[in-house]
Amino acid sequence: MFLPLHDGVPLKNMKTPTGTRILLLACGAAYLLTFYGPLGPDATIAGLGLIPSVLFGTEILPEGYPFVPVPLTLLTNVFLHVSLFHLLGNMLFLWVFGDNVEDAMGHGRFLVFFLLCGGFASLVHALIEADSHRPLVGASGGVSGVVAAYLILYPRVRIWGLFLKGIPLRLPAYWAIGFWFVLQFASAFFGEDRGVGWFAHLGGFVAGALLIPLMRHRYDPLLARIETQEMKAPR
Repeated sequence: MFLPLHDGVPLKNMKTPTGTRILLLACGAAYLLTFYGPLGPDATIAGLGLIPSVLFGTEILPEGYPFVPVPLTLLTNVFLHVSLFHLLGNMLFLWVFGDNVEDAMGHGRFLVFFLLCGGFASLVHALIEADSHRPLVGASGGVSGVVAAYLILYPRVRIWGLFLKGIPLRLPAYWAIGFWFVLQFASAFFGEDRGVGWFAHLGGFVAGALLIPLMRHRYDPLLARIETQEMKAPR
């Protein structure tokens, strides 16, 4: 287990991470709609979640489902969560890492980046679990893309987090996120909990790593070197 708590990296290009806040609010609103809306969680998840067998046409839902064209469930599922713990865990990662990634690419690009990572993560899960009739929901794929982007942008920044059974440590990003990635990889290929979209996590991470060089602002090696030195300086 790894839960990030704080990184302390200041924003350079913006005052407010508007895109990150929009995603936090959207996921929070979707959670309230899912569990306190008129349809209830089962109907909402069936109508907006990604069901691989439905996506590939081997299974058909009852009339009226899904609520959007089937391909769009690759994206709509990203905003849904099955529990408050599920929601808070994803939003914590987004809160800690999202603002700095958004700072590196701008509000609009960040939102597009998140959706692309989330959509690709959903597709990877669907391809691997093609016969599954279990709905996939959660922002984990998009968040994994944000985590990968953060690792590439700030590999040596020291992050406060809770590790294993709640041990607080302050480690460089490449150690903290590396530990998290190993957990995702091991769970996907060797774990027995098939109720979690582990391959969606890996797919989102790969998408984030591939997209960040294309979507970030113009890269200035000199500026990056100066910023890295500032971050490593004692405070």
